[in-house]
Amino acid sequence: MVTINPTRNDTQDALLDAVRAGESSTRLQAALAIGTRRDPGHVEALVARCAVEPDFFVRDMLTWALTRFPAEVTVPRLLAELRAERSQARSQALHTLSKIGDARAWPAITPALLHDADDEVARSAWRAAVVLVPDGERARLAADLAGELGRGDRAVRLSLSRALVALADVVEPVLRAALASADPVVRAHARATERLVLDPDAAFDPDVDEAIRVVALGPAPADGPAC
Repeated sequence: MVTINPTRNDTQDALLDAVRAGESSTRLQAALAIGTRRDPGHVEALVARCAVEPDFFVRDMLTWALTRFPAEVTVPRLLAELRAERSQARSQALHTLSKIGDARAWPAITPALLHDADDEVARSAWRAAVVLVPDGERARLAADLAGELGRGDRAVRLSLSRALVALADVVEPVLRAALASADPVVRAHARATERLVLDPDAAFDPDVDEAIRVVALGPAPADGPAC
């Protein structure tokens, strides 16, 4: 339980302490209280906590709290986090920017972030990019994202496919090119994405795992001649 003292300074100090408390339930309540009170003096603590918070539900509440503040207060601070060394700082800042949806953040969604070596940073960048991209940049973004086809495990591939589906009006040419790739993993991922473009409710079932096996081991031996 977060204890709130009567004066403003005491209340602020109590919340700042609580958002760093050992118990995740206390941190969750503190983030909720900060988002409800919307004191700009708490923004720095929220952003800093996002970079290190281990609990998914607390991180989600921290993001919600940040969306409650004016974009003029939060966006500049979040943009600064995109240059942080810690990968969670970058991924959480991107996630929060996607929820705020302020188009002024678009120039900060760089190719370096879209192709970040950390999967969680890249996935967050993809989601933020399709929310923030201006109309005139959609085709270029689709081409940039298509360069990641075949990357990662099923969760990563699904995130990329969903981002590409969100750009459906410009994505057909890049998927067509990917379907002609020499890489069977890229082709399989492109086919699965194309199915989602045609039917967003379709099951995401790329034959990527089989393609990876073929690349690693070669095709399965053919059956011998029938007797």
